Amino acid sequence: MSAARASFRTRAGGFPAAPVLGLLALLFLTAPFAALAFATEWRRFHFISGDFDAAFVSVALSLLALPIIAAFGTPLAWWLARREFRWKWLIDAAVLLPLLTPPLALGILLASLYGPYGPAGALLERVGLVLTNTAPAFVLAQIYGAMPYYVITARAAFESVPRELEDLALTLGKERWQVFLEVSLPLARLGLAAGLALAWVRALGEFGIVLITAYFPHGIPVKLWVNLEDTGLSAVYPLLWLFFLVAMPLPLWLGMVSRRRGIF
Repeated sequence: MSAARASFRTRAGGFPAAPVLGLLALLFLTAPFAALAFATEWRRFHFISGDFDAAFVSVALSLLALPIIAAFGTPLAWWLARREFRWKWLIDAAVLLPLLTPPLALGILLASLYGPYGPAGALLERVGLVLTNTAPAFVLAQIYGAMPYYVITARAAFESVPRELEDLALTLGKERWQVFLEVSLPLARLGLAAGLALAWVRALGEFGIVLITAYFPHGIPVKLWVNLEDTGLSAVYPLLWLFFLVAMPLPLWLGMVSRRRGIF
């Protein structure tokens, strides 16, 4: 192992441009956010009516969507990582389909199915569940926008777990569900935490799907659009800073906790 690492370091040392190119890529990615700090009019920095309500809506409903994404996405990711069958590529395509569909188009599809005139929407309205311009519709849009990202990341995390360890646990008398809970989940926890963090940010920032299916109540992304249309850029920057403030703590916390003691 040490020889392999030394060989890798030797080869890496033969590519002196890597740090420079990496730094340029980093500067390219962070430049717009650095520009935001200069574009913000700090002397007239203020929020307008509805900004904090939008932040509360986004955070509260995203926290409802996240457990649903984890509860259904984790078994799906594990199944895709550990099972081989003839038509598996169809399942892979089904997971990727929401990612390949433009968000506005996906919102229209959801409205066609879950809206008041859609087959599922009409049935659900009979039991009092309205999935248009309501909090449940907002959560539904977030789940469709974020779950594929979580499933793909979680699948990669499970695929990184050595199957030999799972097989060893089975030979020691563990049931398949016990192996999943006691071996697979703990070993995949870093990847799962990364998937949850990505799903959180995607759910919190979803705009296109929410715009069609749940324009009301306003979340942060839609409120950004409303502020831009009604007031201009001066009303966008404060809310954008608020978005970063509420979006970043959870991913950072998940990363720290998963590395220190494990969260699964």
